[in-house]
Amino acid sequence: MATVRTSWSLDDPATERVRTARADLVEEVSVDATDDPVSVDAVTGADTIVATFDQRHGPFTEYRRTLAEAGGQLHERIDYRLRVPWFGVLFVLPMRWTLRHRPANDDHQPWWSPRGRLDARQVLVLGLLGAASVVAGYLNTLFTQTSTFAAKDFGIDKHGLAVAGTVVRLGIVFALPLTLAADRIGRRKAMLIAAWTAPVIGTLGALAPNFAVLTATQAVSRPLGLALDILVAVVAAEEMSRDGRAYAVSVLAMAAGFGAGLCVMALPLADLGPNGWRYVYVVPIVFLVIALDLLRRLPETARFEHTIETNTRNVRPQRSRFVLLAVVALIANIFVAPASFFQNNYLETVRHFSASRISLFTLATQTPAGVGLLIGGRLADARGRRFLGAAALLGGTALAVVSFAVGGWGMWASAFVGGTIAGAGYPALFVYRTELFPTGSRSWVGGVLTATALVGGSAGLLGAGQLLDHHSYGSVMGGLALAEVVVAILVLTRYPETAHRELEELNPEDADVPAGEQPASRPR
Repeated sequence: MATVRTSWSLDDPATERVRTARADLVEEVSVDATDDPVSVDAVTGADTIVATFDQRHGPFTEYRRTLAEAGGQLHERIDYRLRVPWFGVLFVLPMRWTLRHRPANDDHQPWWSPRGRLDARQVLVLGLLGAASVVAGYLNTLFTQTSTFAAKDFGIDKHGLAVAGTVVRLGIVFALPLTLAADRIGRRKAMLIAAWTAPVIGTLGALAPNFAVLTATQAVSRPLGLALDILVAVVAAEEMSRDGRAYAVSVLAMAAGFGAGLCVMALPLADLGPNGWRYVYVVPIVFLVIALDLLRRLPETARFEHTIETNTRNVRPQRSRFVLLAVVALIANIFVAPASFFQNNYLETVRHFSASRISLFTLATQTPAGVGLLIGGRLADARGRRFLGAAALLGGTALAVVSFAVGGWGMWASAFVGGTIAGAGYPALFVYRTELFPTGSRSWVGGVLTATALVGGSAGLLGAGQLLDHHSYGSVMGGLALAEVVVAILVLTRYPETAHRELEELNPEDADVPAGEQPASRPR
């Protein structure tokens, strides 16, 4: 139990507001605490408590705010318990600051939290999903970061490298049955399957006797990691409020980015020798600890349970929406996949970076994208998705192309700023994949859209692999970037605005779920 204490002079005008119930991060209700077993001395040593407030709605598992007068001062004591799995330490200082410094306006959430107030269940689920995203982020980055070094060890050329990248991406066929099953057996069970199997299979890459076997292990492990990522997004959309879905995407993307960052930080192991890259494949076995925690504490989503009760698990999505998002996913990844996959190869072969310097470049230029993600998630929930997503897409793509065309500080600066801008647009665009489809098909649609994105990425990889043998990185990436212009036009002209709308309003195919209704988590 944490405690925050603050005191004011009784003459301070601020005390008038302190005596009223809060309605910002936590919504309070006044209670009679005359029979409270906790003595008043625990507050300030005063003789009487003048007001006590408990949580009516908010993120805490336990909460009480007590006011007492003594020595010409008003003393406030807030006792609370916040349960944020895996990431609780990140919220200690922001939470204490917010509780101590009450916002000037009621119903105003701090900058680091979603626009809509969270409850304790949502905090628990979001923390668990964040941990799962770390696993997915590492596994989805593993082959991309190490393939250049493994290919060099096994004597594979650029074209062979591109083919391997394509094979790994086409391995999505191993994930599609799992995303389909999630709409039948539940999100929780499907997530557990992915969380246990993906790290184990990914670790087998450390034992690969040749490049073909390495590619085969990652063609199974990476798609399972993608399936985990898809299911994380589905659970987040179904658990969060209408004013917090984009924020959840941004937070989970940062967690996935942290997982990818762990992979990048492990990359210098590749400098230990010709087989040094194998050590990077040993790390995923540690993620079984997260799988165990998901088994213990992750509840099934309320909306999926509602589909069981109402027998609406086989509701089909609107075809026009599905086609639109599939086309966007296909086109967008014609540039995104090659830009990501060939970056390490570009840095090593053109800029002559070592594995350690590649790691430094990636961390220095992509870490700030977390700031963009957080800002973008808040803006997307507050101001809307379409314009933000399209503008950030174009700006981030343009600067990414520049980073492949110039060297020195210009390369670092363009990658740095471009990553931040692209990060701001990611929540606004990605959240559509879960918002525009009913609960009964939300998971498998996410799987198919991801598969479609990988098809587009595979086409981009194969094309880039052929073109890079005869043309510069800047010209090839510049040509592929034209695909993002098409995506931006489709977003601006064809996408609906989904901010501030409940999922059931966006998808009338679903039976109504009363707003705010969340079943209690079941003990596991």
